[in-house]
Amino acid sequence: MLKKLLPATLLTLTTALTLGAIPAAHASQAAPAAAVSDSRVSTAFTLPGGKVYPEGIATDPRNHTVYVGSYADGTVYRARPGQRTAEVFLPAGTDGRHTANGLRVDARGRLWVTDSTSGVAVYDTASGRRLAHFEVAGAGGLFVNDLTITPDGTAYLTDSVRSVIYRVTPAQLAAGSGALLPAYDLNGHLTPSPAGSFALNGIVSDPAGRFLLAVDMTAGDLHRIDLRTGAISRVALQGGDLTHADGLDLAPDGTLRVAHNTTNTLTRWHVSPDGTRARLTRTITDPSLQIPTTLSHTPGRTLVVRSQFDKGGPMGPGTPTAFTIASVRGL
Repeated sequence: MLKKLLPATLLTLTTALTLGAIPAAHASQAAPAAAVSDSRVSTAFTLPGGKVYPEGIATDPRNHTVYVGSYADGTVYRARPGQRTAEVFLPAGTDGRHTANGLRVDARGRLWVTDSTSGVAVYDTASGRRLAHFEVAGAGGLFVNDLTITPDGTAYLTDSVRSVIYRVTPAQLAAGSGALLPAYDLNGHLTPSPAGSFALNGIVSDPAGRFLLAVDMTAGDLHRIDLRTGAISRVALQGGDLTHADGLDLAPDGTLRVAHNTTNTLTRWHVSPDGTRARLTRTITDPSLQIPTTLSHTPGRTLVVRSQFDKGGPMGPGTPTAFTIASVRGL
């Protein structure tokens, strides 16, 4: 199954990650000169394995344990505070999982893991036991990418190929399994992009549960989804755009942190309280970020996934170095 599904998935991902130029529509919002970091970027911990190609990350707010997912084979790693080398928490192929893209730990300590080829599974972080799983109906033509969880326990997940946002409610979670169904269709709202490229990628939710923010990594846009009315609108960006934006992290104070993969860039934005506007406040570009795919912020540091997708992974040939998670100060 993996041999049949993975090549097409890798081709789609490669196309998405290598799309580059800032669209003309954003020319008037060119980002300010990047602040190239010096001592800001260090290594938090190492991931064991020769071809990990990590993509997702999540931090358990209760105990600061960090979970990292492998795009290559679906392994999920765990690093407790102070550990310099992560350990395998869920081995490759657990429950038939092919990839581990988006990761989140919810308020009750359950770990959500998306598999781009099928859907999402939920695990008990104490035992590693699968508690629930949800799959998209039909085969092929999908890429379940990232997810966020709102205060009421509802999960929302992006599909980078179908340009829809799926939903899993607390009632569905309690049932344990079911079909992953679209809640919002953004096809009529996204800027048209080249065939075969990704659009929707990272997604976050307002801490008050009023809206979602989902990024279009090809057009560089940020979209707001009103959870009360269902209205979908484009966030007004000031000072830059979100081209190549992959993972997002939204803090309770309205600070949005973004990983831009192929440019080895991290940006910080201030989002207005109603989520309709966002202003660029900081840019860090550093080749040692090694194609950052996502990030997780806790007070004092930001953890960033160094995917090395361009070193023998989905972006091209080469030999990777040790796979690590970066710690970035000042973002």
